[in-house]
Amino acid sequence: MTRKYELKQRAERQTATRKRIVEATVELHRTVGFQATISAIAERAGVQRLTVYRHFPDERTLFEACAGHWRSQNPVPDTSVWAAVDDPEERLRTALIAIYSFFRRTEGMTGNLLRDLPDSPVIQDVAAPLIQYWRTVRETLDRGWQARGPKRKLLRAVIGHAIEFETWRSLTRREGLNDVEAAETMVRLARTVQSGLAKEDW
Repeated sequence: MTRKYELKQRAERQTATRKRIVEATVELHRTVGFQATISAIAERAGVQRLTVYRHFPDERTLFEACAGHWRSQNPVPDTSVWAAVDDPEERLRTALIAIYSFFRRTEGMTGNLLRDLPDSPVIQDVAAPLIQYWRTVRETLDRGWQARGPKRKLLRAVIGHAIEFETWRSLTRREGLNDVEAAETMVRLARTVQSGLAKEDW
């Protein structure tokens, strides 16, 4: 019985240590970026560098654990909520309000991820499901608009621009709009493109 109790305590300590390492890494990724060193992670978690390596032998396993932990606490907006909206303009509005709220909640992490993503194949691999999610978002929002050929390309560009993190940051952080105002601004732009599609001089 004593042996089993000791093994249980050891397993609990290891789980707690692993959790501290993951949480420390997530916080550093959010505040500093994905270039945070193992030494910095160890210091924040209150462990030795070797302890980090015992739990996470390479960068990929650490990033995967962190991504899973972060996603569990910061789920992306549910595309099914707006996918069920038939009217494309209202669908875009519903989606953008949810997306911009998500950007606000996750601004530090999202900004650092997009900044560091191009320079790290490991981050690109770990973030692949998130990248695919945003492709699905765009495809969902692109449905139902009345446009063809080159004119369709213009509307797609507006939609693609609308769901970009930097678009949200520009409209809210630089121009001072709130999330709803920013979303409505992009909806109005899409509406303007849509209403102009029938003009002969397009």
